[in-house]
Amino acid sequence: MKNYLSIDIGGTNVKYAELDDSGHIIEKGKVKTFHNKDEFLKVIDDIVAKYSEKEIKGLAFCAPGKIEHTKIHFGGSLPFLDGVDFAQRYRDLGIPVAVINDGKASVLAENWLGSLKDIKNCAAITLGTGVGGGIIVDGHLLNGAHFQAGELSFMKLRDSDNDFNSFAGSRASAVQMITRVNEKLGNSDKTDGLAAFKAINEKDPDAWEIFEEYCNRVVSIIVNVQSVVDLDAIAIGGGISAQPIVVKEINRQYDKLYDSSELIRMTFTRPQILDARFKNDANLYGVLYNLLLHVNGEKL
Repeated sequence: MKNYLSIDIGGTNVKYAELDDSGHIIEKGKVKTFHNKDEFLKVIDDIVAKYSEKEIKGLAFCAPGKIEHTKIHFGGSLPFLDGVDFAQRYRDLGIPVAVINDGKASVLAENWLGSLKDIKNCAAITLGTGVGGGIIVDGHLLNGAHFQAGELSFMKLRDSDNDFNSFAGSRASAVQMITRVNEKLGNSDKTDGLAAFKAINEKDPDAWEIFEEYCNRVVSIIVNVQSVVDLDAIAIGGGISAQPIVVKEINRQYDKLYDSSELIRMTFTRPQILDARFKNDANLYGVLYNLLLHVNGEKL
């Protein structure tokens, strides 16, 4: 039986997987993301060529940035992707090609097979290099007038600055949080997430202070989203969500805010804040579901 190829383009890695139409992963892998356009596209071409030999019956992508139909605009943390259209690039394969924003892929995955399964009002927040988001309201994926609904990295979290450092993509970046913890601890590898979370789980005072502040910033994002679209549940994904303490502390920080004011507590309904089932693999499932919806002529 022919299967599908999912490719999740991230700021750090490109992940890929062969899946069947029920969402079962046959095999998967990942490669480092090149930040040079020609090198990057060659890597993608090589992955596609490898699986094309198996006669895959569909090709599904997600990437950062605004995506209009199958064309990437700007590319978020990978601006060299601006103008890339994977459906056009691989049109000679003669198979369906679908492309979606990475945050939207995440919420599709969780709503299809994960912790948000069959919930009609929900969102997924992906904590990584920036902050990805996907929102479903009344059973419909929000795209927006300009295909940028759910671009949570562009939520402004601080009034005192007027550059990107005041936006969620910087202030709630998991990568930046890990860097700050490692710098504070004096670790030589500033990108070592395991070392950072070892200190966080041990409640090292310096690491914990940074982590608490970080989780409180994520709560600000959740509250702002909830105030606009009124959801039942929000799933937290991304690489750091593999650490149980992340969602636990986000819930604790939310409850502190919720209980701080009778006005908030009595009038503002609290959404469930859940672990994403698929963690850092969510997009591999979500892009497949997006492709299947397109192939079958369905809309979420």
